[in-house]
Amino acid sequence: MIHSFLMIGQSNMAGRGAFGDVPPIDNPSLKVLRNGRWQPFFTPVNPDRPFSGISMAESFADAYQRDHGVCVGLIPCADGGTQLEQWREGSLLFDHAVLQARLAERTSTIAGVLWHQGESDCKPGLCETYLERLNRFYDALTAALDLHKVPFIVGGLGDFLGQLEEERHYYKSVNRQLMAFAETHPRVGFASAQGLEGKPDHLHFTAAAQRRFGLRYYEAFRALEDRDRVFMEKPCEDDALRTAIDGL
Repeated sequence: MIHSFLMIGQSNMAGRGAFGDVPPIDNPSLKVLRNGRWQPFFTPVNPDRPFSGISMAESFADAYQRDHGVCVGLIPCADGGTQLEQWREGSLLFDHAVLQARLAERTSTIAGVLWHQGESDCKPGLCETYLERLNRFYDALTAALDLHKVPFIVGGLGDFLGQLEEERHYYKSVNRQLMAFAETHPRVGFASAQGLEGKPDHLHFTAAAQRRFGLRYYEAFRALEDRDRVFMEKPCEDDALRTAIDGL
C-alpha cells in the first residue's frame, strides 16, 4: 500500500528551487499522482507554473520512505500566488484538492497533509484574520476527507520576506498565527523556516533551503508520531482515557 501526502498551499509548497543547485533525489519507491494514477517520481513534482522547481515535499517524502520502508506518493495541488481565501470550502482549489485526494485514496492511504501558504496574506486586512480563516479551512478539509486523525504539517514563512517593502510589516504576524494554529490542534505540527535562505526575489526558498525545509517538515511529522506512540503505549485504565486518545 502506498502512503500518500497531499501538497497544498502556494508557490513555496509547489517549489521554486532551481534545478541543478541540489543533487536529484534517487528513490524508486517515490511516486507522483498524475491523472489519477501513480507515476514514477519526477520533477517538478508540482508543475503549477512553467518555472516550477525543487519542492520541500521531495525531501520530506524521501525521509518518510527511508524511515517507514513503504512506497510514498505525493498528491500535488499547490498553486503559486494564491491567498487563503482562494482555498476556502467550495472554491476551485479546495474542490480540486479534495478530488485529487479522493482519487489517491483508491490506491493509497493518505498519511498526511503538507501546507505552506501565507505570503499572499501578508497584507493589511488579511493578516489580522489569518488564524480564524485557516481554522475554517482546516475544519472543512478534514471533514470533507475524514482526515481528523491524519497529521497536518504547516511551515513558517521565510525571514527573507522582511526584505520586501509590503510584506515586511506583516509576515511575522502570519508566522505567529501559524504557530498558534499548530499549538491549538493536536494533529497539527509546525516546521520553522528560521535561518533558511531565500532566492534573490526575497519571496521563494532556494533549492538547498527547500531540501532542509522538507526535513524540518518531516521532523514535525515525526514529533506527532512519537507523541501518539507514547499515548498508545500507556495502559488505558478507563474508558474515559481511551476516548480521549481516540479523539485526538
